Amino acid sequence: MLSIIIPTLNEEKFLPVLLKSIKKQRFMNDIEIIVADADSKDKTREVARSYGCKIVRGGLPAKGRNEGAKIAKGNLLLFLDADGILPNDFLQKAQREFEQRELDIASFCLKPQTTKRLEVFLMNILYNWTVLLAFEKIIPHASSQAILVKKSIHEKIGGFDEEIKIGEDHIYARRAQKFGRFGVLRSTKIISSLRRYKKDSLMKTYLKYILAETYMLLIGGVKKDFFEYKFAHY
Repeated sequence: MLSIIIPTLNEEKFLPVLLKSIKKQRFMNDIEIIVADADSKDKTREVARSYGCKIVRGGLPAKGRNEGAKIAKGNLLLFLDADGILPNDFLQKAQREFEQRELDIASFCLKPQTTKRLEVFLMNILYNWTVLLAFEKIIPHASSQAILVKKSIHEKIGGFDEEIKIGEDHIYARRAQKFGRFGVLRSTKIISSLRRYKKDSLMKTYLKYILAETYMLLIGGVKKDFFEYKFAHY
């Protein structure tokens, strides 16, 4: 079984789009969808129930993912952000490559939800090509937009570090690599929302990530709220 875990807070607008894309997947194995909700004030939980999702109480994203994983029945976990979209055959392609390459944890390149070529190019040059793929064998990066991992590995490392304020997804991948094989899947991409970049501006957001990455490499997980991360701000 595959367990898909989605942390949410006031995601009534984006969550239905993601859930529709999951329901359209052609996938031979059983799937369960777990929504870890941080006390949404809108119709997020109502939307989740209408799609047959299991609902647990979450918190910030790291806690939500951990709480979802606690009740997951699958031997494979797929962590997704609520504003992503799965392209056709995403699950089938991802699982096939995951098994063929004998991976234990995998990340995905991001395909921005846009028709503008410049925005696609910037996502490739600023993240996909230069960070994710170029450093795949050196320093793992795993965007929270989509992380596929064996449940046994998740449990072995104790899940996501809930004290980390930003970049907990990358730290998670680096800890997991110590116990299993990490890789970036090439057969499919996750369609990623640009709402964060549009609200805060591309360069401001990118600079924030560069500073956070530098801190992680020199010191470790960012456990002080230097960057004033706000869940559901976007």
